[in-house]
Amino acid sequence: MLGSLPIEADLMFESPPPAPFDWVREGTSYWLFEENGAFGIPRNGVEAEPHNWDSRRFQANFAFPDGRVLQRSGSGTAVPTLDAEGRPAIMGAGPLTYRCIEPFKRWLVQFDGMVADTHVSHQIAQTVDPERLIPLKYEFELDMVVPPNEQDISPEKFFTWGKGKQRDAASVGLGWRFEQMLRGEGVVEVDGTKFTARVNGSRIKRRSVRTDGLFLRGHAWQAVVFPDGRAAGYEARPVHDDGNEPWNEGFVYQDGKMYPAKATKVPWLTHLRESGDDVSFELESELGTTRIEGVTELTTFQVARGHLWGLALSQSGARYTWDGVVARGMVERSSTSVVGRDG
Repeated sequence: MLGSLPIEADLMFESPPPAPFDWVREGTSYWLFEENGAFGIPRNGVEAEPHNWDSRRFQANFAFPDGRVLQRSGSGTAVPTLDAEGRPAIMGAGPLTYRCIEPFKRWLVQFDGMVADTHVSHQIAQTVDPERLIPLKYEFELDMVVPPNEQDISPEKFFTWGKGKQRDAASVGLGWRFEQMLRGEGVVEVDGTKFTARVNGSRIKRRSVRTDGLFLRGHAWQAVVFPDGRAAGYEARPVHDDGNEPWNEGFVYQDGKMYPAKATKVPWLTHLRESGDDVSFELESELGTTRIEGVTELTTFQVARGHLWGLALSQSGARYTWDGVVARGMVERSSTSVVGRDG
């Protein structure tokens, strides 16, 4: 499950990177979905930034099939990085903590805090009551089941690309990023009830210089792992206004082999729909065309938030089908040109 990256790439910075690397930030995020769709965690994440090392940005979504959403975001005190063995294996902020048990093989994700109890319809209407709070707690131990899909945006690679892909690479992150599919199980405590659950999903870890402001054109990103071991995903941007080719990289994992791929059918975000949006996609690789059907569920939105520069952002789950095999997976999309609400 290692890929080409060193073991240290799946551990953490112990301290802020020194100059001239003090623009490099480290982040990780997870997307977890109960295997039958009973709930989803359509992204939780933490960013460790050198200029604000001890107070880190975090976000955590938790969604139910009926549209109910539990959400928390903000800044929180960084948790200690060293584990009991002295390894820099922990990243966290406020209520959210990640612990590397074995690099590229096993991780622990924990959340314990208050969350806003709302509904996706309120997110779309921008009527969320941030004072309507309830406690949420969960812990999942996660096993990686696919080698990391690596994105190498080193100078050596960057200067071989066209202008369009270079522009987009600045928002993906100049450095490296990888995505890894996973399965696991754990415990959730909510509404006075404690229950166990099995989940599948994906995680992302990055160490890069990232310019969020170049994210303005929108994007589409999907990934899913199926019960038979196959997996697929991609991240893409729209074609640039001047016609330059955008960022468009994906993968198909089949029969124990990772195949680089490109998305040829992308379900761009064009409207705000609470659930049931068609997010089917197609990938082209040396295997030919891979077609995966998808329909959104466990949906969340952020609309017209100041830090999104006018973008509408959807972070959601989807029910995917590949040759009759069904699995839950992630979909994140953003756009500056959504057309109202489509419930």
